[in-house]
This record gives sequence, C-alpha cells and structure tokens, in this order.
Amino acid sequence: MIDEIHVRNVALIEDASLVPAAGMTVLTGETGAGKTALLSACKLLVGERADKTMVREGTELAQIEGRFYGIEGEGAEGGDEPGEVVVARSLTADGRSRVSINGAMSTVGQLAGVVGPTVDLCGQHEHQTLMRPVMHGALLDSWADDAVAGPLAAYERAYEAAEAARAECERVQELGRSSAAALDEARFVLRTIDAVGVEPGEYDELVAFLAKTENAEALARAAHSAYEGLAGEGGALDGLNAASSALADGSRFDEALAPYCESLQEAVIVAEDVARSMAAYREDVDFDAGELAQAQEKVAALQGLMRSYGPTIEAVMKRRAQAAELVESIDFAEERERQAKRAWDEAEEALATAAEALHGARAQAAPEFAALVSANMGRLEMGTASLECACELLPRSEWVLRGPSRVEFLFRPGAGMQARPLARIASGGEMSRVMLAIHVVLGEHDNVQTLVFDEVDAGVGGATAHALACVLADLARSHQVLVVTHLAQVAVFASAHYIVKKEEGPMPQTHLAAVEGEARVDEVARMLSGTTTDASRAHARELLSEAAAQA
Repeated sequence: MIDEIHVRNVALIEDASLVPAAGMTVLTGETGAGKTALLSACKLLVGERADKTMVREGTELAQIEGRFYGIEGEGAEGGDEPGEVVVARSLTADGRSRVSINGAMSTVGQLAGVVGPTVDLCGQHEHQTLMRPVMHGALLDSWADDAVAGPLAAYERAYEAAEAARAECERVQELGRSSAAALDEARFVLRTIDAVGVEPGEYDELVAFLAKTENAEALARAAHSAYEGLAGEGGALDGLNAASSALADGSRFDEALAPYCESLQEAVIVAEDVARSMAAYREDVDFDAGELAQAQEKVAALQGLMRSYGPTIEAVMKRRAQAAELVESIDFAEERERQAKRAWDEAEEALATAAEALHGARAQAAPEFAALVSANMGRLEMGTASLECACELLPRSEWVLRGPSRVEFLFRPGAGMQARPLARIASGGEMSRVMLAIHVVLGEHDNVQTLVFDEVDAGVGGATAHALACVLADLARSHQVLVVTHLAQVAVFASAHYIVKKEEGPMPQTHLAAVEGEARVDEVARMLSGTTTDASRAHARELLSEAAAQA
C-alpha cells in the first residue's frame, strides 16, 4: 500500500507530494494539467523503465520517492517497521537511472520484483495482464484459491519429477551411445587403477610407514643415546638422585630445601619413565626388508596413478568411478535404459493424473468466475456484453510448469454475438471496465494491494458514470485505489481528493493540492458544469451527501 509519494522535476511537476488514502483517492483537474506526470512517477516507483524525456525541462535530475507498507518477501527487509519499504529513484537528463530500496543501492529489476507485484497500473493503454493470454490462467487461479492451489502444487511436483526422469533417461541413452574409443579408454583406466588397487587413506598410511621404516637405524640410535644419557653410567639419573639425596639431608636442618628436594624427586620419576620408554622403543625398532620393499613399490605405483589421473588419490578414485560408469553403461546398456525408461513412464503417468486433476479444477472454476465478472460488467452498464473463460487441455508437448491448460478470456460484445479473444476485439474503454470487473471479483484473492486507474471513465457518462463510481467504491473496500477521473460521480466517493492544476508561464508548472470542505465542493461543481455556480455547488453537495450515505 502506498503511504506517500514525493515527486521533483518530473515533466511539468517541480515539487509535489501525494498521500493517498487507504481506500479511494481521486486526482482531478483540467485536461493537460499534468495528471499523467503523477502516473509516470508511480510507474517509476514500481520498476518500469525510465525515459529521459520525463525530466523537467531546464533541470538535470528528476527524483521520485515513495513509502510503501505491507510488503513482504525477499528484498523488503531493512525498513523502520515490518513491511515498510522506502523507494528512491532518480533520472538524469542524459538518461541515467538510479534506484535504492530502504537506503540500499538496487536495480530496476529488483524494484519491479519487490514493489511491482503489489501495484497494478490499470490505464486504458496499459492492460498488460488482459492483453497477454498467458496471464489469464494466473487470474483464474487467484480467484479459485484453494480449489486450484492443491492440484497446482501436485502438478508442479509431478512436472518437475517427469522432467528429471526424462533428463536421466536421455543421459543414460547418451552414455550408451559412447564411441568405441571412449569405451576402450575407460576399460584401460579401470585395468590400470585396479591393477594397483586404491583404498581411501592407504597412501597416507604408507607414506608414514616408510618414513619410520626407512630410518629405523637412526631411530634406534636416537632411542639408545637418550636411554644412555638418562640411565647409563654417569647419566642424568645418577646426578639427579645424588642431588636429591643431598637436599634431603640438608632439609633436616633447613626445611626451605624440602620443596627443591621434592622437585628433583619428581624429575627422577619422569626421567625414569622416559628411560624405560626409550629402552622399549629401541628394542621394538625393527623392519622386514620384504615388507619395506613392498610398501615402497606400492607408494611408487600410487604416485604413478596420481601423475596420470590425479593430482590426488581422491581424483584417481573419481576417475575410476567415471570409467566404471561408462563401461557399465555399455555392458549393461539395455537394462539401464529399460530402467530409466520405466522410471520416465511412471513419472509421466503420475504427471498425466495430476494434469487431469488441475485441468478439471480450472475447468470447473472458469464458468463461475466468468459469470461473476459478467455480472459486474452489467453493473458497469456494459449491456449484454459478457466474459467467457475458455480452458483447453493442451497436448503433452505444450505443457509447462504452470499447468497443462490454456486459459484465455473471451469477450462477447452482445448476447447474440460470437465470443472472441478479449485482447483482439475489446476497445480501450471496454478493456478498462472488464479489468475493473475482474478486480472486483478477485477481491482479496489477488496479491495486488494498490490499483491505479487512468482513463477508466473514458467515454462514460450518465447512469454508467454512477455505476462505475459504485464499483470503484466497492473495490476500495479491499484495495487501495487511485483514480484519475473527469467524472464528478466518481470523485464524490473518494476518501482523499487531490486537484492537479497547471500554472502557465514561460516555464509551466503543475501543482498538486488536497481539497476538503468547500474547496472540494467547488471542484466537484466545476467537474459537473465546467463552472462554479450556486446551482452546480448545490448539485455537488447533493452528490457528496449521497456518496457519504452509501459509504
């Protein structure tokens, strides 16, 4: 929901702020006053492409800021309050555009992803949703809600599983078609690696074993020297024992020597332990010449494999696994292909069942949805015109992740006329009212929070104008609605009313002002008769009073 918009140097606007109501806000004013510039600012805030001609003449930078509430999802973090998003967008006279979301630099694409889905621009020439039949299914799904959501989720899972099974089957078949040269190479790799025999961790163990075994004589000599230095004749233990005894005798006369005596006794214990360990180590140092040669040969063979298929033992083992898979795919190609094809067939059967359920749910929802839209089209004084919702099950080759059906809205201009694709035969005014009727039916089922209508009242007058106003007022109960209008019947239903005026001069300017009370009565009177007279003001008060009573 839009909380506030601030615009500087956009088209004829030098500086303007708009604070829309939670319900319906109207923008009124003379033709050419600059209402379109405000809508252009809205477009920039929701991620549409910028045009440098939007920069006010004589200035270098256009700036648009907007604060939104109630926005969820990735990219909406960082606001002062949960769901708050502050957008700033600037456009230079040479066409460079900058975007920030909650103070962080962003892209136009990110802006369109965060804010764009919450705002629908419903101008007479901006019916992207209705003009693109591919989007009609999403509108039907939104309205059908849980009746379609479950089958759609099941279908999407089945579709992804079928696609994965197809890809695996094609991979197995491709392996089965591998060339004779690749097969010969894979078999050679298997023979070479298996002749040596590779076990995880074996190479590191052998290297450690050789480091000890190849230096057995030096290790034995080191252990013997350590033992002699500790326990041999005149070794450290003799000196430590002698010093400990001397201090023990002295401590009888001075207790201050006792701690030193204890320390030496502890050192004697440690030295004796080390001496015993070195004697045992010296006796254990031994090696089998045959075992040493065998380990040296195995290490050399493993190093050869690492040079060919490495650089590590893990890489060698991976290369062996790849070669084994290729050989197996050839040797057991028919069986593996049968298994992969069977899995693919089973996935396709499950997908077909899910597709039938989803198509059935959509086909059941379509007539009721079309009937409700048609009823609202009747409220909008569209006579016997109606909407039909065609739901066709497509061939398997045309199924996509969003479903197996083609959903398309058809427009019937009159009860006795043929229904044809809406995008091709409806006029701009009809398209505006059909979109309005669809939004009323969707109610709170869609994800859109704000609807911006431009020229929805084109060519409308009399009873149709009042009907249009009532429908917009109903829509404002579930959405925030912004309407650019020339109809007094629409303006009187607004919760907030802004007048757009153009100040003539060498550099014309557009001004935006909120009106209430008598100022609003004057504006409604002007919309009714083109001038402000006692009669038009009385009529304006009457319309405002009637609208307030219906609110």
